[in-house]
Amino acid sequence: MCNDAGIATPLHEHTHERMNDTLTIAGLLTTPLELVSFILAAITVVLNIRQKHWAWLFSIVSSATYAAVFFEARLYGDMGLQFVFIAASIWGWHQWLRGADQQPLAVTRLKQNGRIWSLAAWLVGFVLLSGFLDHFTDTDVPHADGFLTAGSLVGQLLLAKKKVENWHVWIAVDILYVGLYVYKGLMLTALLYGVFVLLAIAGLRTWSAIARERA
Repeated sequence: MCNDAGIATPLHEHTHERMNDTLTIAGLLTTPLELVSFILAAITVVLNIRQKHWAWLFSIVSSATYAAVFFEARLYGDMGLQFVFIAASIWGWHQWLRGADQQPLAVTRLKQNGRIWSLAAWLVGFVLLSGFLDHFTDTDVPHADGFLTAGSLVGQLLLAKKKVENWHVWIAVDILYVGLYVYKGLMLTALLYGVFVLLAIAGLRTWSAIARERA
């Protein structure tokens, strides 16, 4: 493969460039890589609402592709989060299938202590991550990135344990992510997270009804 100057370039570099070419879809600027990530992530959330364990496979793949998208956007907290998501997805997959004495997990609610610990974990994660991003990376949004990255980790762990409250976390996080991605020019991803807000509301209603039936 040759570039415009006639110099041979590796195939993987050419593929990388093509996947990051600018596209316009319905007036929104995006890239093929962001579009693929969009589709995979949307499928993941729909399967999560339906409690289909295959959601975790789509989560793993979409996290890998979004890591590349966020690297290009200098959202390093979100990029690193995707690798944590991959590990959490493997663990979550096992939890959903074998997490209750080798039986599939059921949807339940957090107790009061669980809510307190979740909020505390979010706060501690925010302080640590925003400090790291501010001092050791060139991101221009260290505090927003750190806050939402910490919240996403809490949401992912609650999802893996099939706690209803995971949807509360995702609703809050996704609303704020819409603004962040608009600011960073990731318009398709901003649209996706707007859709995620609606899906999270649907997930909250569905899982709340399931939890009530078990109570």
